[in-house]
Formats: sequence, C-alpha cells, structure tokens
Amino acid sequence: MPVFLSPEVMARGLLWLGLVLLGSLQAQAQDSAPKLIPAPLLIKIPLQPDFQDDQFQGKWYVIGVAGNSINTEKRARLKMYTTTYKLKDNHSYEVTSTLIRNQRCDHWIRTFVPSSLPGQFTLGNIKRYLGVQNYTVRVMTTDYNQFAMVFFKKFYKNQEYFKITLYGRTKQLPIALKEYFTGFAKSLGLTDDYIIFPVPTDQCIDDK
Repeated sequence: MPVFLSPEVMARGLLWLGLVLLGSLQAQAQDSAPKLIPAPLLIKIPLQPDFQDDQFQGKWYVIGVAGNSINTEKRARLKMYTTTYKLKDNHSYEVTSTLIRNQRCDHWIRTFVPSSLPGQFTLGNIKRYLGVQNYTVRVMTTDYNQFAMVFFKKFYKNQEYFKITLYGRTKQLPIALKEYFTGFAKSLGLTDDYIIFPVPTDQCIDDK
C-alpha cells in the first residue's frame, strides 16, 4: 500500500534537505578558496626608525614584489611599474601606481592615512573598496634616496593577504639589496614561486 506523509513531515524533510544542501555548498566554497601562506603578525615586521614622511615622498620604481597571492599568471605578466607618494598637508599620502594593463597605461590612485606609529599607514576611504576589511602599510626600511622596503597587509573577504615591495629610486638596485629582500621574504614562509623581480621597461613609467 502507498505511504502518505503528512504535510508537517514533508515540510521537515524538505527543511532538512535544504540544510544539507546549504552545508554542502558552503563546504565547496571553503574548499575552493585559495590556500594562502599565513600572514605574519605586524610585531614581526620591522618599522623604519624616525620615519621622515617628506623625504619618502616622490617616485619609486617597483624592483621586487613578494606575496602570498602571487601565482604563475602574475609572474608571467608583471612588468616593472612605479608608485608615487605625494605628501599632503595632513601628512597622508596620495599614492599613484602607474602600470601596464591590457597594453595601455593604467593609474591606480588611493590615500594612505598615517597611524599613531610614524611610517605605518591605513587605507583611506576603505569603505569604497568592496570586500576590504582592513589594510595596513608599513615602511620597513629605507634610506630615502636609493631604496625602500614596504610591507602591505590586507584582510579581504575574510582572507589575509600580504606582500613586500622593494622600491628603488632608479630601475636598478645592487644585488645585495635584492638578496636581502629575498631572504626576508623567505623568512616569512614565501618561496621563490612567490617572489618576482619585474622586467624593467620604459613603457608608462618614464616621464616624457
């Protein structure tokens, strides 16, 4: 004889099935999220003593980049680009990165707001950047006229990303500085696969 279920039993069954499917989808979403090398605590990152914001401003060439989101695709397409820091009256920076994207020059502008620690900054107007929950910039070391190393840490869609950038006032830096940069990146758990030295180029980054 056929078995007939009451509406209440059917409703409970459908609810249970829906919960099972939702849990399965959530598990799949977590599995598909990138497995990132853990970001270090800020206390493990050096901070430039007696940071001079007026001396740090100006144009920097990006000589090296290391980070936990770098992949084969990024390694293949990244060309050297520049980042220019323009100091404002309130001691924040207007920061403009100029890079090649889709065979044209692209300009990415944002604001870095100083924190209570000289040389450490947060992202201004952070609510404009969908998914970004926290963003910290920390100048690790610089001599102002040749090189700088800057640490970036971003909490985006519940994932922690970090990168270190090696800046130069010119397109070339001594081998010793590149080796120091590589060594520090590896001390944070990054391997050679996560470290890039972009190929120098004249496109977009040289003043005409």
